[in-house]
This record gives sequence, structure tokens and C-alpha cells, in this order.
Amino acid sequence: MGNQQQVVLGVIGSLLAYFIWGLLPLYWKLTEEVGALETLAHRVVWALLFMLILLIITRQLQATTKEIRLIFKKRKTAIAITAAAVFISINWFVFIFAVNSDRVIEASLGYYINPLMNVLLATVFLKEKLSRNEIIAVAFAFVGVVIMTVYYGYFPWAAFVLALSFCIYGLIKKLVPIGVLTGLTIETLLVAPFALIYLFYVYTFGESTASYTQSPTLALVLLGSGIATALPLLLFAYGAKRITFSVIGILQYVAPTLMLIIGVFIFQEPFSSVQFMSFVMIWLGLLIFTTSRMQSTLRLRKQHAESL
Repeated sequence: MGNQQQVVLGVIGSLLAYFIWGLLPLYWKLTEEVGALETLAHRVVWALLFMLILLIITRQLQATTKEIRLIFKKRKTAIAITAAAVFISINWFVFIFAVNSDRVIEASLGYYINPLMNVLLATVFLKEKLSRNEIIAVAFAFVGVVIMTVYYGYFPWAAFVLALSFCIYGLIKKLVPIGVLTGLTIETLLVAPFALIYLFYVYTFGESTASYTQSPTLALVLLGSGIATALPLLLFAYGAKRITFSVIGILQYVAPTLMLIIGVFIFQEPFSSVQFMSFVMIWLGLLIFTTSRMQSTLRLRKQHAESL
């Protein structure tokens, strides 16, 4: 297969992943009568089951099991992966909570500021230096968040937690690179015992807020949560290997844009002119940031070409 075809397939895979992530508010809204923690527990358990089935079908179960054993033999790696599992679980929980608390717009804000949060974390932990344009971009986003905070009367914590948890998760995965199949399997495997204990408790003591026998659709939605979790990650992993980081940098805004559209036009959450102004500030920051990154990439490519 030619390089051009690989790039096209990479763009399609990544776009599909971001489209699914962007449309997930519609999916999690179907679990509104179920508590966010109960939905999260189902998501973890069924995602693990889906991954195990996938590993068996692709005949990678034995190899993945060996890789997991090796990971746990290295103390620092095991701690890092456990931390990754905790942060992605927090991210999943807050996102489900935001959707079912009519905060989809706030959730979209979190994923808009995520790239800028990545830059800030990189300066702190990886000692990377911010360019002048990146400082301006972060400043615009900061002003946008301040406007939103003043408007709401409280700090948009859900957006902040979503951005921060996903950034830390991404940072850990960057420092401890493992395959996507192994990564999601081990992360859900670590959290699954707690999820199963919680589900046992709510069903044994009648604490569950949902009636699965009266709502087969709800039961199917929760069963399908494993696929909804794993599929976009697998598509993204497939696509990301075939396209440049700068292309991913542009495509990543598809998901929060879809979330914003769903929040405003489908769920009809309030979206005032003040909120719009805060989003405009963040969009300007992202425009400056993305343009700056693309210019840097092109400059490096040119320098590399000239050195050959």
C-alpha cells in the first residue's frame, strides 16, 4: 500500500475516533437514570471484557499477558501505569457526570483547553520552553476561563478536571510507552476489582437507581459501554501511526466542537453571549497555538531537508 493511501487511512481512522468521542454525550445521556459512579463501574467491567475477547480473537492474549507481567516486575512502571488507570477513571467519571448534569458545554471547554494544558504540563515536567506565541495562546485561554468563572459564579471545575486528568494520563503514557491493547487492558484490569465490588454492593443492598429489567435498552447501553470506550481508542491508535502530529493537532478539535454543538442545539443547554465570548477567547488561543506549532513543524522539516 502506498504512503499516500496510508495517510488517507490514518486521517479516516483518527477522524472516526474523534467523531465517536464527540458524539459520546448522546450515548452517556441514555444512562441518565443511572448514577455516574455506577455507569463508570459498568464501563470499566465491560471495557475489560471487550478487550479480553479482542485479544483472544486476534490471538494476542498470551503476548499481552507476558507484557503485563513484565510491567509489574518493574516497580516504577507499575506505579506509573496504576496512576494512569486512576487518572483515566477520573476522566471517564467526570465526563459521564458532566453529561448527565447538563454540563456538556463545560465538558467541551475541558477538551478545548486540553492542548494548552498539555503545553503547561510539558513546561513543568518535561522542562520544555514555551514560545512567545504559545505564551500568548495560553494567556487568551486563561482570560476565557476567567470570563467563564465570573459568569458561572464558580470555577468550571468539571472542564478543568477533564483537561488535567487527560493531560496527566497522556503524559504518563508518553513517559511509559506501551501498546494501546496492553494499555487499555491493564488499566481496566486494575480498576475492575473496585468496579465489581461497587456493582455487587449496589445490587445486593438495592442502592442502584436503575431498573434494567424494565429497560432492556438501558441494559444494552451499559453492555455496549465497553465497545464505546475501546473502539475510538483503537481507531485513534491505528490512525495516529499513519499521520503526522500536526495533523492530529488539527483533528483533535473535532470532538469538543461536536460536544459543543450537541450541548447547545440538541440538549439546549444555556449558551449566553458571555459564554460565547469566553469560547472566542479560547478559540483565538487555540488558533495561535495551532498555527505556531504548524510553523515550527514546517521550519524543522525545511531545516532537515536542507541538511540532507
